Amino acid sequence: MECYTSDSCDSDSREQKTLDLSNRSLDSVTITSELESIIDEKDCAENYEIFLLYGNRIKSLPESINQFCNLKILDVSNNRLTSLPDILDICPLSSLIAKHNHLTNESLPKSFLKTRNTLRELNLSGNRINFFPEQLLQLTTLKYLYLGGNVIINIPKDIWKLNSLQILSIGGNQITEVPESVGALTSLQALVLSDNQIEQLPSSIANLKQLRSLKIDKNRLKTLPTQIIKLRCLTELSLRDNPLVVRFVRDMTLQPPSLLELAGRTIKLHQIAIKPGDVPATLIKYLTSAQCCVNPKCKGVFFNNRVEHIKFVDFCGRYRIPLLQYLCSSRCITGSWESREVDNITPSHMMRKVLLG
Repeated sequence: MECYTSDSCDSDSREQKTLDLSNRSLDSVTITSELESIIDEKDCAENYEIFLLYGNRIKSLPESINQFCNLKILDVSNNRLTSLPDILDICPLSSLIAKHNHLTNESLPKSFLKTRNTLRELNLSGNRINFFPEQLLQLTTLKYLYLGGNVIINIPKDIWKLNSLQILSIGGNQITEVPESVGALTSLQALVLSDNQIEQLPSSIANLKQLRSLKIDKNRLKTLPTQIIKLRCLTELSLRDNPLVVRFVRDMTLQPPSLLELAGRTIKLHQIAIKPGDVPATLIKYLTSAQCCVNPKCKGVFFNNRVEHIKFVDFCGRYRIPLLQYLCSSRCITGSWESREVDNITPSHMMRKVLLG
């Protein structure tokens, strides 16, 4: 047991003090004994503001914890907790970290009303929660909410009530839909939706003007809402392992072009004049179907045989998103022309990191 910052419990100083019982493989009985000794012998329980109890074998928190009436930060991560008692409402907690335990919806406090004006951070990641706890919607001043690694199937439509959130991390669940009301979380700076079953994002995501990081990898996204270009503060976008990106990133082999295509390319490249009657009408129609290579340094064309390639495209000087482009040859995927083109127009506020694989 370690006590930091203050040398004496009798001091008038209200400096922050830490009780560190972490990583000692203590069970609930031993923890209870430790806390009671502080209460009975040292009589300074009210001075402690930080409890570090992570990495033990605690199944339940001792009731004596309610004697620590100035407790602000409680970390009970990596234990065996099966419940969070309502006694925590007695403490003016600003941070509660209870990740990697055995908590379920039924084992959470029925209400957070007494801490709704003090709690700023809540971490319940890595538990057994199967739906978004409705009582969390009482925490209207909450800034950081971590619910990743559970089995949550929903984001409630009333999520807008948590309009002070700056970080919402709810990856690694079983969520299939993101409600439009997420767009009301206008203070949000990071949104983690990775490793779910989401097929589309709502257009209201464009309202998250302060969003800097959007992680939606390992989902079922096939498209992105066009409104996403309005997120001027966005600097990190994780898209890997989505159908949207898989077709971009996977190796795309180029089959040898047919003799017909080679002949058609030669005619177009050298601008050989073809008059009606010189060749069958079907060939004239074929020649009109030629598509220009998107490489601005290449004058080539293609018909049916093309190379698919991923490019970061700048939208109105705001940021870049990946789009599929078609090239006439694999030699056009050198990137040299593309990097010169992009580097010359990339503004300082443009997205700096796009994760595709």
